[in-house]
Amino acid sequence: MGLKLKIMRKFKLFFVVVLLGILSFKQVSDVDKLNAIIAKYETEREYDFDTNESVENTIKYYQAEADFSKELKVELESVSAEGLSKTDQISRELLLFVLQDKMDENTYKMYLNTITNESAFHLNLSRMGNRTIENEKQAKDYLKRLDNLPKRVDYNLNLLRAAMKEGFAQPRAVFNNYEDTYNKHIVSDPTESEFYKPFHKLPESFSDELKDSIINVAKASVQKNAIDQYKIIKSFFEDEYFPNTRKGLGISTVPNGKEFYQNRINLFTTSNQYTADDIHQIGLSEVARIKAEMQIIIDDLGFKGSFANFIEFLRTDEQFYPQTAEELLMFARDIAKRIDAELPKFFKTLPRKPYGVVPVPADLAANYTGGRYSGSDSETTAGFYWINTYNLPSRTLYTIPALTAHEAVPGHHLQISLNNELPETIPQFRRNLYLSAFGEGWGLYSEYLADEMDIYTTPYEKFGQLTYEMWRACRLVVDTGVHAKGWTRQQMIDYMAENTALSIHEVTTETDRYISSPGQALSYKIGEIKIRELRKKAEEALGDKFDIREFHEVILEEGTVTLAIMEKRMDDYIEKKLNE
Repeated sequence: MGLKLKIMRKFKLFFVVVLLGILSFKQVSDVDKLNAIIAKYETEREYDFDTNESVENTIKYYQAEADFSKELKVELESVSAEGLSKTDQISRELLLFVLQDKMDENTYKMYLNTITNESAFHLNLSRMGNRTIENEKQAKDYLKRLDNLPKRVDYNLNLLRAAMKEGFAQPRAVFNNYEDTYNKHIVSDPTESEFYKPFHKLPESFSDELKDSIINVAKASVQKNAIDQYKIIKSFFEDEYFPNTRKGLGISTVPNGKEFYQNRINLFTTSNQYTADDIHQIGLSEVARIKAEMQIIIDDLGFKGSFANFIEFLRTDEQFYPQTAEELLMFARDIAKRIDAELPKFFKTLPRKPYGVVPVPADLAANYTGGRYSGSDSETTAGFYWINTYNLPSRTLYTIPALTAHEAVPGHHLQISLNNELPETIPQFRRNLYLSAFGEGWGLYSEYLADEMDIYTTPYEKFGQLTYEMWRACRLVVDTGVHAKGWTRQQMIDYMAENTALSIHEVTTETDRYISSPGQALSYKIGEIKIRELRKKAEEALGDKFDIREFHEVILEEGTVTLAIMEKRMDDYIEKKLNE
């Protein structure tokens, strides 16, 4: 037997076998059936191959996972929802959604689409150096990981070659300044490499002889396994990939592209109710509404000139831009702490996990969005709100309050941390689940909520909140425009530039993001519209009985859910509250 792929924790296997055996000998409840199916899903699945060894093995793996998901979905559909608790009903519905997505991954060969304008395997590899060596074993383990780099690089390049053959290569237009992602790692001195960082500070307990030995091996290893490999990566992109990127811009230009885009719409809205045309029209309507609100602020400021003139003023006046990276970071931290103080007024339950505010890593920054949340993967590390300090003349201070509310609190950090901290009575797959319509919808709603917290202290910061909301509304228009209606990249840029106060740099990087990640950008506004719709419904139905802390508790207490589940939960809450 070859190497084994272990997806879930091994200890569950025995439990599942025993449980399924018991169930086969007696009449059992739907709850027992559901628990058995969930346990089966969460149990590790073993294959007699290493999925990361070759493209062929990757294809075998995703086909096996799709077959498994199809069989399990049939079993799950046979479980009646009527006899289940509300929490179990949610688990059933969410698992059906997840299983369908795993099947779709295989159908549309998503495993070949491994690169966007801002994410790729070689960017992930460069994070290897973010560690501390505390003992000899850790030094040896890290050196082994370095030795394995050529194999990982070769595998990922072959995946991209397979994508090119299938016509899935990204358009060349989204890779502006992409050389920064690999040139940074091609250095003349191995000790200057990101991969060498752990060896700069070896434990004082190491003897001089041991330190010298490790350093000599490390220098040679970093040169061979990191620097030389990034030279290969550079050659691949510049000689193979870029010359063979796909000609069409929208995903509808690839084989089965129209069907795939509708599938992405369904995934990112957690719904089957929207077509590309539907979402395009919603976007146009939202853009018109938000623009009218923005004009009121312009008028109140007494600005003499058109909407376009005001946008140009915001893009060019130095008062709206940080002079240093530290100024930008300090401003973001100040906003974050101000919001922290307001949270108890709006939430019954707050996460235990703290968060920090740090710059976007340098090798990502050039093509990266203005800010993003980076979650914690262990009990000993915080979550982090990343602020992009690259190209400071493109980083608008008046949008930082809205960005902070979205990425940190009450946005992603609060929601994702609460999800991770759900009680163990909630299945593990749900504690790890992230659905964009819920998570990004909550993030955008959080920007709106920050206004109620009095976080926007100037008309320009309020305009910044509206321009961020406008940005998400524009996404509905430009994403469907490029992927369903044949829009050009310049059309997308012009539309975004005309309707938002985002810097031109950010407009272009975001445009390339939407091109390379079809459908994901739709989730923000669709999710936020639903949350605000439900809040209005609850406020009107409950009147004096409406409690903002209870409303947020209902939205968040079951963790990530589809928009349909969220609406059903709110309807149940309203009915219960009215009958108290």
